[in-house]
Amino acid sequence: MTIKIDNKIVGYEVVKPVAEPEKTKQKADIVHMHESVKRPEELEGSTYKIKTPLSEHALYVTINDIVLNPGTDHELRRPFEIFINSKNMDHFQWIVALTRIVSAVFRKGGDCTFLVEELHSVFDPRGGYFKKGGRFMPSLVSEIGDVIETHLRKIGLLEDDGPDEHQQAFIEQKKAEVMNLKPSGAEAAAAEPASDFPANAQLCGKCSTKAVIMMDGCMTCLNCGDSKCG
Repeated sequence: MTIKIDNKIVGYEVVKPVAEPEKTKQKADIVHMHESVKRPEELEGSTYKIKTPLSEHALYVTINDIVLNPGTDHELRRPFEIFINSKNMDHFQWIVALTRIVSAVFRKGGDCTFLVEELHSVFDPRGGYFKKGGRFMPSLVSEIGDVIETHLRKIGLLEDDGPDEHQQAFIEQKKAEVMNLKPSGAEAAAAEPASDFPANAQLCGKCSTKAVIMMDGCMTCLNCGDSKCG
């Protein structure tokens, strides 16, 4: 059908296709973590205690989280800042520096889980230590990394790669059997009080815990389930 225009054309505009305004608006309103996100008046967080044989004073690590897009399908919980407090002033300078750098990485956005591996790879030239439970820590920095790893798993940024519930039940059963055979008297007193595993257990190369024993003819870790037999 042809339309004849008798009047002069005084203006024009390009007709754009009709978009989905609601969906576009929702997408624009989604907030991702970046360094320009302002700190709210109140943050939720957790405090973890680190007690090492290197000092009589414990360290208290607090990690505060920010909740982005609360109440929506895009709600995210992300670490925002970290603080470390202790009566021990020997490590004051580098601890303050570490907390500021880690907090800056948190607020920068993106994937911050790489911090765990970086901190775990720091070794103390004087040698590491075993924490309660028999897990070996190569340095105090590594244990701070362990706390960050625990927190990131807690808020869902890291997945738990340990044994599933059936494997864990089997490990607990075998652990109970072994611990029931634990020596008594003077031998028990000589055993390590800080370990939840047999005193003669070896160090596991996977989880760094003194929990590897000979079980059913195979060297097996009673902590993570790692086995030389596959």
